[in-house]
Amino acid sequence: MVRVFINGYGNIGRRIASAFSHDKDIQFVGIGKYSIDEKLDEAIAKKYPVYVPEEKIAEFRQKGYDISGTISDAIKRSDLVIDAAKDGFGFSNKVNLYVPMNKPAIFQGGEDRTGEKKVADIIHNSRINYDKVINQKYVIQGSCNVSGMGRIMQPMIEKFADKIQRYDVTLIRRWADLEDTKEVKDSIEWDKNPHHQDDVKSFLPSVKLYVEAYKVPSRMMHLHQMTIRFKDKVPYFDSISDIYHDEFGVAVLSKAKGTADIRLKAREFGFEHDDTNMVHIHEETMRKNDDTLKILYSDDQTGIVIPENHLLFQSMMFGRPKNEAYERTDSLFQISKKRDMLEKQFGA
Repeated sequence: MVRVFINGYGNIGRRIASAFSHDKDIQFVGIGKYSIDEKLDEAIAKKYPVYVPEEKIAEFRQKGYDISGTISDAIKRSDLVIDAAKDGFGFSNKVNLYVPMNKPAIFQGGEDRTGEKKVADIIHNSRINYDKVINQKYVIQGSCNVSGMGRIMQPMIEKFADKIQRYDVTLIRRWADLEDTKEVKDSIEWDKNPHHQDDVKSFLPSVKLYVEAYKVPSRMMHLHQMTIRFKDKVPYFDSISDIYHDEFGVAVLSKAKGTADIRLKAREFGFEHDDTNMVHIHEETMRKNDDTLKILYSDDQTGIVIPENHLLFQSMMFGRPKNEAYERTDSLFQISKKRDMLEKQFGA
């Protein structure tokens, strides 16, 4: 049994805690919290052990919160830390806490792989490099957009190999998560240098890829437009399901009219946190024209990276065979069942 501490309890941390606290392979040490807010009340209500910075213990206890100890205490008790801090704080946590205490850690997609503040040398995508992170000490779990691109691109690469010339991807990103209190601006913003392109090429280095990213006023989900250009005509396949019917965490839909349809249906079905934990290919939007294939798929923002963190944990700490890891993650998240429910609801 591996002792796991989740350092941070925002949108990612609370989802990881929900899953990992029910995994029988894990002794759940608790969560790290840095501020007093409704998420702290949620963690206390769920009876999670809560750890805070040493200088804030008195403040939390004076407000009546039962605190289990300091962040440092929790890290010392752990075999693995899942860093779910705000973007950019992972580096200081690594330098000040994880390295001095000799603790392995998983970082999230907002952290750097290169430069002065890099936290790890490798970005994990279970579909592509699960085996390469076995026994690694520090690994970044790819962001939601990066994870989704990997799930779509790798099956295409395996199916059509060197027939593919290049990928062009437009990321239409939701402005904020459903739980966020920040304003969703009535504006479309562009990213002049999306990190997603370099992140994907870190685990698919030979692929020719060009990425544009835009942020739109929505909370419901990301949407990706992927254009795949072949060296010759688009190879024949009867349905996109021919390529993705056995893919973990990929649903093929044809009747959803927008991202809200899927998110609200997930809520109606009672999926935890309203997450589907997958990407959803919208088959009715597929276009073939000579050497060009266009597909549209929605990406379950924060939710998609949570099972990826679980797969990464299994590789780093147990070195499990990939198929066994997928089975364990599926049993915990019920992703295959969710996919079947969504495909039945939005299928042909």
